[in-house]
Amino acid sequence: MRVIIAVVVIILLTILIVWLIDKFVPKKLKPVINLLLWALIIFLAYMTFNSVYEEIKFNKLKVERYRVVIDRLVDIRDSQLAYKEVKGEYADNFDKLISFVENGQVPITQRRDTLVLDEERTRAFGGVETFKTITLIDTLSYYTVKDSIFKGNNRFKTMADVGVGKPGAKFELQAGKLDDIPVFEASVDKAIVLDGEDKYLIEKERQAVSIAGVKGPTVKIGSMEEVNTSGNWGKDLSTKE
Repeated sequence: MRVIIAVVVIILLTILIVWLIDKFVPKKLKPVINLLLWALIIFLAYMTFNSVYEEIKFNKLKVERYRVVIDRLVDIRDSQLAYKEVKGEYADNFDKLISFVENGQVPITQRRDTLVLDEERTRAFGGVETFKTITLIDTLSYYTVKDSIFKGNNRFKTMADVGVGKPGAKFELQAGKLDDIPVFEASVDKAIVLDGEDKYLIEKERQAVSIAGVKGPTVKIGSMEEVNTSGNWGKDLSTKE
């Protein structure tokens, strides 16, 4: 819209100036005016081109930064799922989550059905043995979260860091329950991710609704408002999903 307005303004200004020259300017001054007019047209064309080019550069940069942020959010989500498998809930701060990744173990289990004596029904049938099926869960072994998710890489130690945009920025991490079901959300404002860029373009991006990019004012994974562990971005932005 910004570019379209600029183009329309250039066209209207050009028409107006040509009309004014033809109508009111003496012939001897027309060469000077024409030179000034060409200078103005070139300047306005440059401004239009620069506006388009700046938006192209911004769109390229935002994709690069989003990919860094999204990969980190996927790490957080995978770590939270492992945490929940062991603890029955999600971690509500990064200290807990990072400590769990470094030291935690997740059991590898096997489910099996077996027959056992149903004492209550046996008594009810006058001592006639009656059996029921129960499911047993056997723990076969354990795997470490650090090795399973991060393959020996120590990047989990800085998983709270956004990594791009505003220096020193951290993700916001929340956890709780929704109708007794554990939920979590990790997020960062787009203005932080795109820090240093044109404020108009950042605000425009914060209002994005397209499912092909990143919807809304934040880049996030999970939700505190619904049971959901997905991110709010298109699949083409993540290298891990």
